[in-house]
Amino acid sequence: MFNHELFDNYNFEEVPLDRDIYVADEIVFAKYENSMLRFFEGAEYEHIGYVSYVATRAVNENYIELSWYANVHDRFHEIAITLPRDQFVACVGSWQCDEKARIFVKSEWLENIYLRTYSVFALIDAADIKQALANGAITRPRLVELRNRIDDLAREHTDVSFISFADSLLIKSNWSVGHFKSNVKYTYSPEVFVQLASEIDSIYQQVLGLNSYAVISQGSNEYYNDALLHISPSENHICLNSLGTPFAQLIEIEGAARKAVRDDVHSRYDLYMDEQYFHSLRFIYGFEKNTEPNNVYKAKMMSTPSKYYYSSFSNVLDNLDMEK
Repeated sequence: MFNHELFDNYNFEEVPLDRDIYVADEIVFAKYENSMLRFFEGAEYEHIGYVSYVATRAVNENYIELSWYANVHDRFHEIAITLPRDQFVACVGSWQCDEKARIFVKSEWLENIYLRTYSVFALIDAADIKQALANGAITRPRLVELRNRIDDLAREHTDVSFISFADSLLIKSNWSVGHFKSNVKYTYSPEVFVQLASEIDSIYQQVLGLNSYAVISQGSNEYYNDALLHISPSENHICLNSLGTPFAQLIEIEGAARKAVRDDVHSRYDLYMDEQYFHSLRFIYGFEKNTEPNNVYKAKMMSTPSKYYYSSFSNVLDNLDMEK
């Protein structure tokens, strides 16, 4: 198939890198070819099937790393996903006819990326906790009050899980992309996590007299379609139901930010946000988000370098568009 001289065929290893291309269902494979053959002969161009907007970031032996643009209508929402080799059917385009390459994939894999749930994660840490402990400022009554205040906040946000450990707090929420063939809706609302991080910072200041900082990321979670948390029947095992690139990014960004502060690359900030999360935020018109300060970090689960953006709570909150 796709033997016409105007077709460009790419095998798995040759998929074009860092270019906007499409992902399409294998069920329209033959229909798309026939449509393009008619187009080559002078017929009008036909739109065949639905496509997903992606860019290929890296090709590995057994999978392709993709940036999937889940929403380009009212926010710029990019998600890092992987396409396994056994789910790849073909890749074809036609540069002579200005036709972007399309990766045809197995139907079940394509449907799954729309139906599965994804997650937003935030890791919140108290600053200068070591000094506060040494000074005797962290007492049991204060810690109990802190726990109670977090309980109160959690009661207001039942769709978010709150896990406290030591001086840290991990919060997580699940969301879905939405699917036109089902009742699954697009439920992504990342702005809430900036608001929550700011509220938690206020609680830390009021109760412990300490500032806090937050690291935030979003994307695929291998515990998709599971509850936010798993608590064993005996209530002595808690599973965060979290595994994947965005969860790992929390630790990697925090480590990179700490090193950058030590090396005077940048000062301490309230927020450290993975670039995909940051760009997915809906800002007011005129806010130049691309000029905001950022730094490079290495995400172990991704082949290409990543960036995190750093800012203050006030700068981000003052420029969020919360009206849509």
